[in-house]
Amino acid sequence: MADLLETSARFIDNDIYEGAGLINRPTTELSEVGDGIALIEAFSHVVTFRTGDGLVLFDTSLEAFADGVKKSLRRWTDEPVSNICYTHGHADHVGGTGCFLCEAQENKAKKPRVIGHENVVPRFRRYELTNDYNFTINARQFAPAEELRMGEGSGPTHRRFGPDPWVNPDLTFRDRMSFKAGDTNFELHHAIGETDDHLWAWVPEHKAICSGDFVTWVFPNAGNPQKVQRYPLEWANALRAMMAYEPELLLPAHGLPIAGKARIASVLDTIASALEEIVSQSLAMMNAGARLDEIIHSVKLPASYFDKPYLKPVYDEPEFIIHNIWRLYGGWYDGNPSRLKPAPDAAVAAEMAALAGGNAALVARARELAEKGEMRLACHLAEMAALAEPDSREAHAARAEVYGKRRKEEASLMSKGIFGFAERQSKQKSGAND
Repeated sequence: MADLLETSARFIDNDIYEGAGLINRPTTELSEVGDGIALIEAFSHVVTFRTGDGLVLFDTSLEAFADGVKKSLRRWTDEPVSNICYTHGHADHVGGTGCFLCEAQENKAKKPRVIGHENVVPRFRRYELTNDYNFTINARQFAPAEELRMGEGSGPTHRRFGPDPWVNPDLTFRDRMSFKAGDTNFELHHAIGETDDHLWAWVPEHKAICSGDFVTWVFPNAGNPQKVQRYPLEWANALRAMMAYEPELLLPAHGLPIAGKARIASVLDTIASALEEIVSQSLAMMNAGARLDEIIHSVKLPASYFDKPYLKPVYDEPEFIIHNIWRLYGGWYDGNPSRLKPAPDAAVAAEMAALAGGNAALVARARELAEKGEMRLACHLAEMAALAEPDSREAHAARAEVYGKRRKEEASLMSKGIFGFAERQSKQKSGAND
């Protein structure tokens, strides 16, 4: 069993990063991290408190991990689950709930009470309305081995996103609530950040914070290009609210638990400061009349932030967060009048191909730029070539090459996933898979 607290202390105190594999380990292994407190590592972790009057769980992980989580839990204790708290309604945090409800039913035990913020249920209903869309974007983001159909206008059919069914909370709250299990008190606080339905918890008897996805040991997921609005400044405010309690144990839903008041305060302050800096720089440029394009290519964080093992941009990226800041404070118009009511992308691409003297010129220039390492421009031209002549195998071969090279050079999972999806699309259309 890994000593998670020792590992996190070594990484934080020495600014050591030994790769994501030692920080996020979806092993379903249980580690006791305090007196009667355990963390089970999974796709998202399950944090559990043994209260003497039933276990209190924070999250239940992804549906596919639930059985492994339950087995690890039951090797630790046979105490029944009395309460399940959703830190928020993402599938990797709520998917395993059905497994614990079934366990209670099989043991003829009292059904666990499920607690969440009042916005969790509307989130579940949105997921049901957009099931195929969410399945598709998660397939792009996480690049599964099983390919989706890539034809024009096609999408996944008869595929389910999330657990079946989504288990609604039995008890919801708006701003704050408290409950007691055995001799342990739990204070639940609503805050917005990655989602609008998030909670974090203060457990005073243990001086512990359950932070959910407010701390994930990667750069904050406040910009995800395929997901709904995120709230970076409010995220920072939530971290500072946690600091005010002077916690001695921090239990995140991803990454390593952290012990030590000073160490925790430093981590929370650094993450909050990084978010505040992005917002401050972006809003200053917005107020000065800058376009989104200018802001994206101008706002930079000090490199010292990225030296921290818990702020590596390997999932989301600061550049993506700027888009969410613009959307939150300024709407969808990016300041370029030509994009207010634009021509179809394919029409612009065809016109560019004609001006270049033919689509072959776009293809050749895209490859040339990619060889020089000018990947942003190369992707524009490769995309135009494929849009101008969507049946051209040569155009799609170039597009696949360019996006394949781009994918290898990117650090974040989101960039790799989207560029890799485009690469696979064009490989198929180029005939490379024939």
